[in-house]
Amino acid sequence: MDARVSDLNWSLVQTFLAVAETGSLSAAARALGASQPTVGRQIRQIEEQTGLTLFQRQSRGLSLTPAGETLMKPARAMQVAMRDIALAAGGQSDRLEGTVRITASIFTALHHLPQIIARIREEAPGIAVELVPTDTSENLLFREADIAVRMYRTEQLDIITQHMGELQIGIFATRSYLDRVGMPETMDDLREMDLVGYDKNERIIRGMRDMGWPATRDWFATRCDMHPVYWELVRAGCGVGFAQVDVGQRDPEMVHLFPDIPIAGLPVWLAAHEGMRRTPRIRLVWDMLAEGLKPVLSGG
Repeated sequence: MDARVSDLNWSLVQTFLAVAETGSLSAAARALGASQPTVGRQIRQIEEQTGLTLFQRQSRGLSLTPAGETLMKPARAMQVAMRDIALAAGGQSDRLEGTVRITASIFTALHHLPQIIARIREEAPGIAVELVPTDTSENLLFREADIAVRMYRTEQLDIITQHMGELQIGIFATRSYLDRVGMPETMDDLREMDLVGYDKNERIIRGMRDMGWPATRDWFATRCDMHPVYWELVRAGCGVGFAQVDVGQRDPEMVHLFPDIPIAGLPVWLAAHEGMRRTPRIRLVWDMLAEGLKPVLSGG
């Protein structure tokens, strides 16, 4: 084997995989937390060491050449090996210090986790917490996060999960909006009011249909898929919308309409890699997340 090839280090292979998966130097740089020039330099370096042209430029970015395709399988194998090393090393730490990386939806990270994390920092000052608010799924197997707070159950092997309960959902509008249009007396009255819904996400439409309403997208005069912005639209008085009951009831300007009407809640799960879950610092943060979320959940 060429010595230059045998000397390939993980950082170069990691960069190669990032560019292959994202299709561009800039996107790979964001994923790696590096600069675009650094990523470009590392790709040139791995091409020089292998003597291969790994990528070709296209109108929408970079694509793998046939030579690049042949490297994907061994590069993936190296990625798995590095993951296993990291998990094995991380799982051996028995001290309540180090970093714990938590991922959650943007809305959950904004409205539910800050107070819990403040308590973690107070009770375990040796633990640094990294919070990753994202509405995409971070991969626990590859240590993109240590603990995930999710609204669905993870089915991956080696990931352990715990169902925490349900976030109650309610119907809300501002007092100023209701003063302007009048208080609805029945659920059917809502159909004559301005409704705030999602754009491409059909969760609200499906939920309303489950309640017997033949809802369609054009029922909603204001639409937005990003949940924190959606909630701000409701709070601004755009109309009637749906929200987590705990969040809605914290705001004195919001009115909880028809609180006795049952609406399907959002399940909340904690998830972590099985090997890391046994690490004392991960276990402590897991337990404090579970305890901290209890007040806003039902049926756990």
